[in-house]
Amino acid sequence: MVDSKEMTRAPALLLLCLALTLCCLPQGAEAQGTHLWSQSSAAEFERGTPEGVAISSLGGLASGPAAHALVLTGSTFVWSVAADAAGNAYLGTGSPAAVLRVSAAGVQTRLFSTKDLTVQVVRMGPDGALYAATLPSGRVYRLDPGRTDQEEAKATVVFDPAQTAEKPKYIWDLAFDPEGRLYVATGAPGAIYRVTPPRTGAAAGQSRPELFFASDEPHVRVLLFGPGGTLFAGSDGTGLVYRIAPDGKAFVLFEAGRREVTSLALGTGGRLYAAAVGERGRTALAPLPVTGAQSVTTTITFVQPGSVQAFNGNTVIPDGSEIYEIPSQPGGAEGPGPSGPGGAGGASRVGPFRLWASHDDIVYALRWTDQGLLAATGNRGHIYRIAEDGSHADIAHLLASQVTGFAQGPTGLYAATANTGKLYQLSDKATPGSYESDVFDAQVRADWGRAEVLGTGSYQLYARTGNVENPLRGWTDWQPLQGGRAALTPARYLQWRGVLAPGAAITSVGFNYLPTNVAPVLDDIVVVPGTRANAQGGMPAAPQQVSISFGSQQSNAGFEQAGSAPLPATRDKSSVTARWAAHDDNGDELSFALYYKAEGGDEASWRLLKDKLSDRFYSFDASLLPDGAYRMKVVASDAPSHPAGQALTSERESASFLIDTATPQVSELKVTLAGSSLHVTATATDATTPIARAEYSVDAGPWQYVEPAGRLSDSLVEHYDFTAPLAPEARATGQPHTVSLRVFDRYDNAAAAEARAR
Repeated sequence: MVDSKEMTRAPALLLLCLALTLCCLPQGAEAQGTHLWSQSSAAEFERGTPEGVAISSLGGLASGPAAHALVLTGSTFVWSVAADAAGNAYLGTGSPAAVLRVSAAGVQTRLFSTKDLTVQVVRMGPDGALYAATLPSGRVYRLDPGRTDQEEAKATVVFDPAQTAEKPKYIWDLAFDPEGRLYVATGAPGAIYRVTPPRTGAAAGQSRPELFFASDEPHVRVLLFGPGGTLFAGSDGTGLVYRIAPDGKAFVLFEAGRREVTSLALGTGGRLYAAAVGERGRTALAPLPVTGAQSVTTTITFVQPGSVQAFNGNTVIPDGSEIYEIPSQPGGAEGPGPSGPGGAGGASRVGPFRLWASHDDIVYALRWTDQGLLAATGNRGHIYRIAEDGSHADIAHLLASQVTGFAQGPTGLYAATANTGKLYQLSDKATPGSYESDVFDAQVRADWGRAEVLGTGSYQLYARTGNVENPLRGWTDWQPLQGGRAALTPARYLQWRGVLAPGAAITSVGFNYLPTNVAPVLDDIVVVPGTRANAQGGMPAAPQQVSISFGSQQSNAGFEQAGSAPLPATRDKSSVTARWAAHDDNGDELSFALYYKAEGGDEASWRLLKDKLSDRFYSFDASLLPDGAYRMKVVASDAPSHPAGQALTSERESASFLIDTATPQVSELKVTLAGSSLHVTATATDATTPIARAEYSVDAGPWQYVEPAGRLSDSLVEHYDFTAPLAPEARATGQPHTVSLRVFDRYDNAAAAEARAR
C-alpha cells in the first residue's frame, strides 16, 4: 500500500477543468497531442466492477462492505429472507417452492416442501417459530425451525383464505404486533387479517383469522409495525401508505405518484420511508369470474403488482422507482435535517417528499441502518445506501438480477436474490475492496504516460494494456503504479484497478496518453453538376432546392454516410458542387485540396482547383472547365494538427461526371401550310449530351411537347417532322403563322428558333 499523497501532484481544479473539456469531445476523437482519459463521475465509475467498494452519487470510490455469496440455492427465486439470533437464515423460494435454512457457515437444509408455486414470505415469530406464506393457495404455515423436511400435510396451517368471507387470492407480507399476534397482508381483495397463532397441543389449528382492515385497493403489499403497536401498510393500486391504529382505524399518510408501494422502513426520529414503483393503470391479470347470490355472473379484474411481474419476467418497470420520506405522524416535523432533498442541514424536515429516485432500478426492499437507508433493487442487482440529503452510494453489485430482501444476522446483513436464487452476506464494517474500471479505447495504438489520481487514505493502483477489447485475450499483466507511473506497453486499450484499504477513497483517476498518428480517411465523394451548395444551410423548401447525399450521383439519394446529413443546395445549371465525407481516428483537424482532370487523361494531368478547404464541400462555376467528361480528386491532410513534416494524407477520386454549358443548335427549321395544319421539320444538335426534349408554339400560343422522328430522344442529333393543327379562328384570318421550336439537352441548356408560313 502507498499513501495517496505520493500518487498525485495534480491540483483538483485543473483536473476538473480537464474532465469538463473532455466531456465536450467524443470519446477517442480528440485533437492530436497528449490526451487525458479521466473518470470522476458516478456514471463513469458505474461502468466498472466494484468488489467491496462503494460508488458515490457525488462521484468517487470509497471502501465499503464486502458482499460474500453464502449459498446458491436450487431455486430461480428467493422471495423472502428471515434470520434468527443464532445466525441462521431462512429463505422462501420459488421454482421450486421451499423453505431453506442456511447456517452462518453456508450449509443449506430443506425445512419445508410445498406443491404451491412459491413460498412468498418467511418471518421469524416472537414465539421462536418460523412462519411461511405460500401461493397460490394463500395459506400461512407455522414451522419448527429445528425440524427438516416438513410437508404441507404435517405443518400447522395458521391462516387459510377459505376460512374468510373474502377469500383473498394472494398473500404479500406477514408481521407481528407487540403481543405476538400475526397480521397477514393480502390481495384480491386488499385486506389485512389478524391471527392469534395457535400453540402446540390441543389448541393447535383452532384459531380463526379476523378481518382487521379492509382496503379499497386491489392489494395490501407491505406491513411494518412501529412503536406503540402502530401498523404501517403500503398498497398496490394508487400507491397509498396507511397508518393503522390497534383498533383497525386507518389514516392515509401519503399517496405516492406511483402505483405500488413495495417496501417500508422506519428511521430515526420517527421518519418513515416508502419505496414506490410503476405507472398507474398498467397491465392487468386475466379477469376473475365471481358468481353472486342470484346466480348473476360478474367479472372483477385484479391488477397484479408491477414489481411481481417484473420479478417473474426479469423485465424493467417504466420510470424505475422512487423513495419517499413521510412523517409517521400527520402534519408534524420529524426533527433536524434538510428541508427537502438536497436541503440545508439544521432546518426542520418537512414531509412528505421524494428522497431518491432511479430510472433504471426497481426497489424491492428497504432497511434502516446506522449508516443510512439501504435499498435492495433489481433488475441490475444493486444495493444502495441513501443519505438524509438524498445522495447515495452504490455499495454492492450482486451477481443476480434482483436483490429481494434483507435480514439482520449476528455478523452482517443477509441479502436474498432472484434470477438466480442466492443468499449473500454483507459485512457490518468497511473492508479492503477493489475496483476494476471499464476498458478504455484510445481508438488507435497509444503510448501511456503518467496517471493523475485524487484520493485519500491508503490505496494502490494498477494498470494493464492490450490490443483487443477483451482483457482476457492476450493483455499484459497488471503493472503497479509508483508515483503515478508504470512501464505500460503501448497499445490501443487500457484498464486500471484500484485496491482500497478500509477508510480509503478515490475521487478521480486519469491517464495521459499519446495516440499514434494515422492518416485521415476519405469515406466518399460525390459530384453533382447543376447545383450550388447553400452556405446558410437549412433544409430544402422551394422547388429549386435540392439536397446532395452520398451513395448516388443524383440529388435526394436515399443512402447517407454515417454522420453526414444531406447537404442543402440550389439548382443552378451554371454551377458544379463536389461533396466529400472524411474522418480521422485521431480526431485531428483536417484540410482538403480539390483537383480535376479530363476523363481519359494520364495520371500526371491532375490540376489543382482549390486548396486549404476546411468545409467538406465546394461549389464552382462550371464555365471554368470546357465541356466534357471529368473526374475530381480530394486530398485530405491532418497538417493543421501536426508540426511541419509530420502530417499524413489520403485521397479519393470521384466517379466520372459531365460538364455541359453549351446550348444546342436548331437548324433547317421549315414550316409549310398544309390545309388546316402546319407541317414542321427541323434538326437539333448538341456537342456534348443528347437532346432531352423539344416543344413548339404556334403564333405565341402555349408550348406543346413534341417527339423526334424516331420517338426516342437519345442522340446528339435529333430530327423533327410533325404536323401542328391550326385553330379555326387562326385559319380564318389569312395572316401568316409563326412556329417557334425550343429544344433542351440533358443539362437543361436550351436553344430556340422560329419560322413563318402562309
